[in-house]
Amino acid sequence: MGHERGISDSAPIRAVASRRTALSCALILAPLMVWVTACSDASRSLTGKPYDATEQLSFGPAGDSDAAVNPDEPLKITSKDTDGRITDVVATDAVGRTVTGQLSEDGSSWHSTSPLAAGASYTIQVSTENDGRPGRGTHTFSTGDSDAAPLDVELGPTTGTYGVGQPLTAELSEEVADPAERLLVESALTVASEPQVEGSWHWVDDTLLHYRPKEYWPAGASVTVSSQLAGLHIREGLRGGAGQELQLTIGDRVEAVADISGHHMTVSRNGEVLRTLPITTGKVGFATRDGKKVVLGQEQNVRMTGTSIGIPAGSSESYDLDVSWATRLTWSGEYVHAAPWSVGSQGNSNVSHGCTGMSDADARWFFETVRQGDIVEHINGYGEDMAPFGNGFGDWNLTWDEWLAGSALHQAPDPAGASGSPSRLAPEL
Repeated sequence: MGHERGISDSAPIRAVASRRTALSCALILAPLMVWVTACSDASRSLTGKPYDATEQLSFGPAGDSDAAVNPDEPLKITSKDTDGRITDVVATDAVGRTVTGQLSEDGSSWHSTSPLAAGASYTIQVSTENDGRPGRGTHTFSTGDSDAAPLDVELGPTTGTYGVGQPLTAELSEEVADPAERLLVESALTVASEPQVEGSWHWVDDTLLHYRPKEYWPAGASVTVSSQLAGLHIREGLRGGAGQELQLTIGDRVEAVADISGHHMTVSRNGEVLRTLPITTGKVGFATRDGKKVVLGQEQNVRMTGTSIGIPAGSSESYDLDVSWATRLTWSGEYVHAAPWSVGSQGNSNVSHGCTGMSDADARWFFETVRQGDIVEHINGYGEDMAPFGNGFGDWNLTWDEWLAGSALHQAPDPAGASGSPSRLAPEL
């Protein structure tokens, strides 16, 4: 971190003396240029080798390396040398987090302006200057624990291999609504991928963030998600909880595009079409949602009932069926599944209660081809649009600008209409 250097009262005198010395050298020794270097004082040059200034500095309570420093107290460094002054201070903890600070006008002291992390180890590097000579001082210390409540974060999904559409999640144990606090939290949640991609977090609500790249993850990518919140001061009475790391692998790029009006689904892998399957989707009154959905999971057998989505038992729309090869797309119960009772309608009409139905053989093939995180997109429909949040992962239905609008790092307001944690409701047929 850089700071403006304070100027002591003796600085003008030293400057005048230096100019006079230089002038004398130029006048007296000009005919003998080989002697000019004898008139310079290398020991006073700021380009010389820095001397060890550690003993000339006071680190306050942090000066005792064996004692844990109170993280709620500011760090203060002063120069014990009346002829010297501090020019710069860099304080960094073991995970690379720096402490901001302010240098006094005369360079006699420096104090931190951002809180120290609790339970952290710090290295301080101090630059000094004494009569033109540069100095360096290095000191290490550790902070103690804090009585503040921990802000824990649960990263998701679990370690494993996922499709190219899989968002990352970070669920917080406490609400964070203040923009400055959100900025601090989001900055401490890091995502690294190989190959590297552009991506961003998005605040779904005060306790939940989603992360996605600008485009789908590259096939075969490796992704590492980590929290560096440990000990970080969030607000009065709240500090970051223990750190966490999560590693994912991205599989092939598998996409399924279901044409609602055309009654067929095209499935491709890495840009190559594998199959085009006849399907049936939601009929009038039970229309399938339009938009991009991320596979949430798979169930080889699941019981589906009409009463679970509000259809009265015994009515003309009532059903109670054991369904095979079910791939879940929403928490409210939209699946791609086997529907042998509607084979005659598959490929020519929509007769379901919202799910995408296909033959037993096709449903099994689809079940065995896709994985969690793959993309299923419904197009050319007449139902409502898939919500971005609250009923699965509809994250990809937001434009990149809309996505960035939910990031504290991009200084944008919170997303409008963000819902809370998803409720896991019953399936639709």
